[in-house]
Amino acid sequence: MLDKQLDIMLQPRIKILETLQGFTVAQLNTIPAGFNNNIIWNLGHMVAAQQGVCYKRAGLNTWVDDAFFQRYKPESKPEAPVDEEEFENIKQLLVSSLDQLKKDYADSVFTNYPAWTTRYGVKIANIEDALAFLPFHEGLHIGYIMAMRKLV
Repeated sequence: MLDKQLDIMLQPRIKILETLQGFTVAQLNTIPAGFNNNIIWNLGHMVAAQQGVCYKRAGLNTWVDDAFFQRYKPESKPEAPVDEEEFENIKQLLVSSLDQLKKDYADSVFTNYPAWTTRYGVKIANIEDALAFLPFHEGLHIGYIMAMRKLV
């Protein structure tokens, strides 16, 4: 089950990165009219949200550094343009964060996961519920990215 859940997250992450090939970092940093963030922020937010939902909610440390988490957490917004190095880091984290999640799940690090309710009214009782919720959240942000691609 976990392998399928992670694949459901991984494949769209890979596909969206493929659709962004040919865009410059400057284009990916552009905040289109009517939006509060940009393509790079949405990609980083997908990593930060996964870290927050899975690790922080479980009382664990994230695998990304705190500065990264703060830049891309919910309610944040781009404060400055991201350089090529940061963009490459985000692309790498989109894959490696799921690999680490799979390992940590296998190592039973999420055994004390507390119940909570998302801002969308979804009740999350355990890590399995969290993993079922994440593709919905990531789908929202991939939708934003797809719309922004046409505007930058």
